[in-house]
Amino acid sequence: MASKSRWADTEEDAAYEAKIRREKEEKKRLKAEKARKAEEAQRAQAEAEAAKLRAAQEQQQNQDDRPPAKRRKLTPEGEGQESGGAKEENNNNNNAKLLRFEAGTWGKSRSVENYDKLNDIEEGAYGWVARAKEIKTGKVVALKRLKIDPNDAAGLPETGLREIQILKDCSHRNIVELREVVVGDDTSRIENVFLVLEFLEHDLMSVLGDMPEPFLASEVKTLLLQLAGGVAYLHDHWILHRDLKTSNLLLNNRGQLKIADFGMARYVGDPPPPKLTQLVVTLWYRAPELLLGTKTYGAAVDMWSVGCIFGELLTREPLLQGKTEADELTKIFELCGIPSDDSWPGFRRLPNARHLRLPKASAAHAGSVVRARFPLLTTAGCDLLSGLLSLDPDRRPTAREMLQHEYFRQDPKPKHEAMFPTFPSKAGQERRRRRSTPNAPGRGQKAAELGAVDFSGIFAAREKEERGGGFALRMV
Repeated sequence: MASKSRWADTEEDAAYEAKIRREKEEKKRLKAEKARKAEEAQRAQAEAEAAKLRAAQEQQQNQDDRPPAKRRKLTPEGEGQESGGAKEENNNNNNAKLLRFEAGTWGKSRSVENYDKLNDIEEGAYGWVARAKEIKTGKVVALKRLKIDPNDAAGLPETGLREIQILKDCSHRNIVELREVVVGDDTSRIENVFLVLEFLEHDLMSVLGDMPEPFLASEVKTLLLQLAGGVAYLHDHWILHRDLKTSNLLLNNRGQLKIADFGMARYVGDPPPPKLTQLVVTLWYRAPELLLGTKTYGAAVDMWSVGCIFGELLTREPLLQGKTEADELTKIFELCGIPSDDSWPGFRRLPNARHLRLPKASAAHAGSVVRARFPLLTTAGCDLLSGLLSLDPDRRPTAREMLQHEYFRQDPKPKHEAMFPTFPSKAGQERRRRRSTPNAPGRGQKAAELGAVDFSGIFAAREKEERGGGFALRMV
């Protein structure tokens, strides 16, 4: 008989293993019991909530079935007796449900005294901007004080309300961020309203004004892609900026561009409202349909401004620097050609078009000279710029179409933002402008009607300009 191994299990080992098994089974049972009780509790809670909802619905139904409670009369006595028809109409109005807002959802704005002003940056048509530091956190921000006329009975202007609403609704890497709205300590004065915005070191106009050489082609593409991305986001959310220009485009030291200054922006629908003001967009960036008095327009007016910014990035100078609206139209037609029924169908129906004296069809042989004005731009680049500066707004590409254009896929590719050059910050320490653009249209201004304008000699004038002469509109 073989001897028993010294490693064989003993009765003590068997008892220990049996004890372990019993403990595991007990833990498993307790776990299953706990899960069952939790499921029952959850089911009971769901049934209670459903019963509560049914009871509320039944109570609401009962209240709707009962006649409305008598309401306190708000109109003064002695205003005359109502007719039977008026009484019936009032009774029907009393049955209408009123919108009710929960109490406690409106927060109080913080005081501007939580910020220390460091230096002024600039003053625009719709506000004054300064660099400031939050006392508690030490973060540097841009503080914009809304321009409010103390004699205006309407109080906070509609442009300020729109700017606050739009900035609160926007969340995009190429749109400036609104941190909060703060007020002055004297709350009795409504003009002490400030927007706290993220601070960026530069605006694009100042950078262009101080650069010894224009941006490289790869850098232009990087800036345009960011601009088109921000504009596409706005248009996708039914927002028109209506004042795109280089001074309203901010740039930080990490190569990131952001759209700012929404004082003229507004929400639109599809179709847009029938009576939009035509006095929008700074003159040098204003689309020709606006200059000709259209009251129905859409995203194409922003895309014209994008085209003007494109040309400015290439030359470091605003593309169309008109002194008046008539002079601006002259410069547009010199660059983009005289409008015709082929290049811009229906333009003669615009309110100010009746004042234009255009050359005869046989003389209208000169079209766009974008190719000649920008000889170093690639064919794809000229195609994009010419499309953005189409006289016919329906022929301008959308921002989404611009993002997919062949120009951005050709060499040189857009430069990565991290490789973008840096510049000394003007907004950081001093208020300095080498040049300035015209102010945006002021609130309450009216568009000026064009007098009769003669364009019949525009082509001869263009030839004279090429020989070193100048050109100016003739007012007749």
